[in-house]
Amino acid sequence: MSLKENISMVKEELNSEEKFFEKAVITEKFVKKYKNMMIASVVAIVVLVAANIGYEANEASKKTAANELLAKLMSNPSDKMASSKLQTLNPALHDAWIFSQASVNKDMLSMEKLKNSNTLIISDLAKYELAKDVSSLDNYASKQDAIFKDLALVQSAVLLLNENKIDEARNELVKVSKTSSLSKIANALMHYGLK
Repeated sequence: MSLKENISMVKEELNSEEKFFEKAVITEKFVKKYKNMMIASVVAIVVLVAANIGYEANEASKKTAANELLAKLMSNPSDKMASSKLQTLNPALHDAWIFSQASVNKDMLSMEKLKNSNTLIISDLAKYELAKDVSSLDNYASKQDAIFKDLALVQSAVLLLNENKIDEARNELVKVSKTSSLSKIANALMHYGLK
């Protein structure tokens, strides 16, 4: 290698080292300028992760406690203390428990209270269970979000058939959705029951 090439190589090395140190100085200035923001961001992330872990642990604890209370109620349905604790801890599960007991015991008073439940499914099921005559079944089926809409229509039609009101029964059966699993029963009733 010649002296000229050596000098050129040394210059390149010095330029690259100079650039390296320049970038290091720029990085150091950046870190000094935004040090507090970076520390605050890391602390905020750690706090959020810790809060999320704490929240999930609390929710898991609540579920476990609610399940234990439900098991206690299943073994002793008259345990008012467990029922009260379950209502505080998990109102939806409490309403489901009350609904199951009201269904088994044919307790229409409890069913009446469940009509206003915040748990939509329980509220809807209670309204269906309480609908026993044609007008209440029609009223239930007229609601757009009714779960047993088609079943209520078929039930209403059967009650009307028993009263020999064939045209009204036909009008009820026509309302049954064609995609419903009850459409075959409605068709059978229209074909055989309404002649």
